[in-house]
Amino acid sequence: MNKIEKLFDINIVLMTLFSSLETIREEKKIDLIYDMDPTIPRELRGDPDVLQRLLNQMLNYVCQQTDQKEIVLSMSAPEDFVFEEPISFKIKKTNIPRDQIQAFLETKLSNDLEKIDGKIIYDKDADIHIDIPFIINELGFRRHYRLPDVSMLGKKVLLICESPKVAKSIEKMFKYFLYEVDVGFDAFKANGNDLTPYDILIVEDKFNSEEFERIIARVQQHTPLKYVLLQDDHHVEHKTISVSTHLMKPVTEESVYELIVTLFQHDRELRGIKRPDKENIVDLEKILHLDTHQEKHANPSSKYEESLQTMIERKRRIELPVLNTKAGEENTKRMGLKYHNELKKFLDSFDRSDLYFRDIVSQEATNKIKEFCIDLEKQAKIIGAESIWKLAETISLIFVYNKLDMLPIYPGKYHLELQKLLEEIKKELNIK
Repeated sequence: MNKIEKLFDINIVLMTLFSSLETIREEKKIDLIYDMDPTIPRELRGDPDVLQRLLNQMLNYVCQQTDQKEIVLSMSAPEDFVFEEPISFKIKKTNIPRDQIQAFLETKLSNDLEKIDGKIIYDKDADIHIDIPFIINELGFRRHYRLPDVSMLGKKVLLICESPKVAKSIEKMFKYFLYEVDVGFDAFKANGNDLTPYDILIVEDKFNSEEFERIIARVQQHTPLKYVLLQDDHHVEHKTISVSTHLMKPVTEESVYELIVTLFQHDRELRGIKRPDKENIVDLEKILHLDTHQEKHANPSSKYEESLQTMIERKRRIELPVLNTKAGEENTKRMGLKYHNELKKFLDSFDRSDLYFRDIVSQEATNKIKEFCIDLEKQAKIIGAESIWKLAETISLIFVYNKLDMLPIYPGKYHLELQKLLEEIKKELNIK
C-alpha cells in the first residue's frame, strides 16, 4: 500500500477536529483541551484526512462513553525530529474500562491505523496511546515557530484560568517561546499584587466585567500591559477600552504564536525597564472572585449585558478588507500551498454558492447551514477573505444563541459580500 505524503499543518487538523466534535461536546458539556509538547512540528507530511478521521472516531467514542467533563488530548514527539518520527497521541483518565477501550481501538480504528502505519501502544499510564509516524517538512529545524522580531522576546505572562488542565497546557505553549509564566492568584500575590512586571495578562472571560476592565484601563495608563480574554470558541469577540485581543479555545501552539505577533507587531523598540507604580497594585483575587459570586446570581442569558442584535451590530461596525492578499499569502505559504491555487479553488467552490445558501436557509436545513458556514470560514480564512469570514462567524452566532428567526436576512447579505469577494479574486487572478 502506497502511503500518502501530503504537506499539512497539524493545527488546521486540530481546529477542524474541534469543530467536528461540537455537537457531542456541547451535548455532554465536555471541554476538549489540546496539550501539545514543543517538539511537535507545525508542518508535516502524511495523510491528514486519515489522521483527522481517526482522531474524530477516537474522541467521539471517548466523549460518548466518559463521565469526565475535561478530555485532554496530549501530543508529543521525539526531541530530535530528524526525518520520520512517531507522534504520540494520548488520552488519560477517561473512567472507561480499559478492556472496552482496547476492543474499540482494535476493531474500529485498525483499518485507518494500518493506512498510516499507526500503532496502538498498551501503556499503563494512559487509557489511549497511539503512535503515528510523520515526516517533518523542514529538515534541521528544532524550533518550529520563530518570532519575527526581537521586541517579541523576553515577555512575562500572568494567567488567570479556572481549569488547572487548561492553564497547564497554555503555560507550556508560552514557555516554548521562553516566556516566564505565572499561573493563578497565589503566584500573583507572591509578586505583591503588582502588575508592573507583566507584559500580558490573560483572564478567562467568565471572570471579566466592566468594573474590572476599567481597573485594567487605569493600570494601562502607567504600563504597556496587554489584556487578553480567554474565550470559548463560540463566544463573540468584543472590543473594549482595555481588552487588547482574545485567545480562543481550543488553544494551540500556533494560536499562541499568532497572539504574540498580534500583540507586539507594532512594538519595534527593545523592552525597557519598567518602574514599579502604586497604580499597578491590584487585588485581582478579590475583584475577580467578587464578580464570580455576582455572576452566579445573574441571569445567564445576559452574561455580556447586551443582546445578540447588539453584538452583531458591533461586529458590523468593524471594517475589514474584502480580500487581504498579504495575510492570505502568509497563510498559504505557512501551509505549503500556492496562493493563486487557493484563490482558484475558492472561486470554483463558492461561485454561485449564494444561491445554494439561500436555498438551504429557505428549507431551514440547519445542519447544512452549519456545515456550509464551517467550510466557508475555513476557506475564507486561508485566502485572507476577512470580511466574508466575519460574516460566516456572525451567522454561526445565530445557532449559538438559538435565534434562527434572524437567518432569513443573511442570504441577501451573503450575496453582496460574495459578489465583492469574487470580483477581487478575479482581479487577482487576471480573470475578466
